[in-house]
Amino acid sequence: MAARDKRLGLIVNPKAGLGGSVGLKGSDGADIQKQALALGAVPRALDRTIQALKVLVPLRDELEIITCPGEMGANAAVACRFEPRVIGTITPGQTTAADTCRGAEEMLGLGVRLLLFAGGDGTARDIYRAVGANLPVLGIPAGVKIHSAVYATHPRSAGELAALYLQGRSTLLREAEVMDMDEDAVRQGIVSTRLCGYLKIPFHRTLVQSLKSASPSGEQHSADEIACAVIDQMAEDWIYIIGPGTTTRAIASRLGLTKTLIGVDVILNRKLLDADVNEKRLLELLEGHKAKIVISPIGGQGYLFGRGNQQISTQVLQRVGKENLIVVSTLDKIISLRGRPFLVDTGSHAMDEMLNGYIKVVTGYDETTVYQVAH
Repeated sequence: MAARDKRLGLIVNPKAGLGGSVGLKGSDGADIQKQALALGAVPRALDRTIQALKVLVPLRDELEIITCPGEMGANAAVACRFEPRVIGTITPGQTTAADTCRGAEEMLGLGVRLLLFAGGDGTARDIYRAVGANLPVLGIPAGVKIHSAVYATHPRSAGELAALYLQGRSTLLREAEVMDMDEDAVRQGIVSTRLCGYLKIPFHRTLVQSLKSASPSGEQHSADEIACAVIDQMAEDWIYIIGPGTTTRAIASRLGLTKTLIGVDVILNRKLLDADVNEKRLLELLEGHKAKIVISPIGGQGYLFGRGNQQISTQVLQRVGKENLIVVSTLDKIISLRGRPFLVDTGSHAMDEMLNGYIKVVTGYDETTVYQVAH
């Protein structure tokens, strides 16, 4: 294969995912990024990019990486002992969507065979604006709210699929949706997503995540039955960490409580202890209480952890323990996965391994099933 055929573009949004663990529903905009850092958020895009690039290390001698300076790609490539070709200029600590667009446009002109980018829905939107369907791309998931279908299921999966494509062992391309959510509306409890366009991605069913889908309106009866089942089993003096979603919202509604739809709330003795909490607050509450986590898979994707609920971090999961997870899902949501497992992408390989296997799922009143969890 000619050297040009192994030319890989790499763009990292260093601000991606900042708002997750601190409960800010996203990371778009300088003000939100500043607020996230003030709340103690830790950038995670670099580490997740390195996870993907490590899979490509065996191709180092035949792979040319073209990337942006410093935090927008070069740092990750050098950390994996690649010798990247660095293009353009950035202002460290002040990168913008315009930097992403310029980098993508230049890589298109340089003839990269595949553009690998790390970020969330906002980054995917920027890549679409820059290259459209003129260049195969693939996302490394690093954002908070990843509704788009252009991302791999996990950073390692991004590296695996990139390797398969660059080696000619996987040649299937498909158009995948780029979705974005109005983060300001989400912070007001209003979920508003829109289709921005389509990007062309390498496709492998087990390595690429699906488009997030909304719960059908007819699921309310099933969600109410699930809520009754969970409430009847609630123990006194235990805190219940309630994850995002319409299925878990039914639990709060049955108790006469208002649930933060895209957020994490805490219930104690069937009363609201705290609403829309971040990781730091959860860890504080866990100091004095035994706890259970109630979580529902994301419709169409199957994620339990790592998408939109980063407040329930590895540290929180370690404190609570796998034995105290309560997974709730309507049967329709499980059927919509078409046999694909539930997914976890916590950012910790050890935690993902611990969650791997099979887990009991509450699907109705006195109704449970067992379903596979993978990463």
